[in-house]
Amino acid sequence: MTEAGHLRVPQWQTGQLAPVAAAREDVEGPVLTGDARRLAERTIAKYPVRRSALVPLLYLVQSEVGWVPRQGMREVAEILGLTTAEVEAVATFYTMLKLHPCGKYVVSICTNPSCALLGGRALYERAKEILGEQCEHITPDGMFTLEEEECLAACDKAPVLAVNYLFYDRVSQELLERMIEGIRAGHVPEAARGGVPGELKDVSRTLAGMGSQTPPQPDTVPAGEGEGGGAPGG
Repeated sequence: MTEAGHLRVPQWQTGQLAPVAAAREDVEGPVLTGDARRLAERTIAKYPVRRSALVPLLYLVQSEVGWVPRQGMREVAEILGLTTAEVEAVATFYTMLKLHPCGKYVVSICTNPSCALLGGRALYERAKEILGEQCEHITPDGMFTLEEEECLAACDKAPVLAVNYLFYDRVSQELLERMIEGIRAGHVPEAARGGVPGELKDVSRTLAGMGSQTPPQPDTVPAGEGEGGGAPGG
């Protein structure tokens, strides 16, 4: 049985602040202007019911700001003819919609049983050492946000981590260090599936259904090369 002294409320839970349901921080509006507002209207036109575009529009907000502030929720509510509460209810449900400022690259490390038993917990602690004290919010250089993930649904490839939602398999601590060094140097490693992750804003644009603006990286090295392979069959 777990000793009472060891129990604590986690600061982070699947990427969201545990003590609060919505962001305390905000930005001055407007968020969706010009081209972004026109993209919003084109997206809405794809659906028979306007409110069906809610999640894509929230991703569009995230592609503009790098996270989903309350101002963005208010604008989406106004565009769709919803209440802010209705928009917030959806935004707080999906953990890929970030309700706090994030770095350009969100590193999600699974610490559920399969990954934990094969080093996932130690991998997460090592990531905190490498990235520094503020990494669970945003690193001082604005590059990274580290989050502890409940499950990445790739248990047979544990320990698994994701960078902006693209998976890297069987990641060792040594491979983790090389990945972070590479990203800092501008050479993002290729994921096991899905190619090379772009920055969070670019990925959010893709998730919004707007395509990707991520520039090609011809000198990208697959993460699976060398020890701790991350590519299929690595």
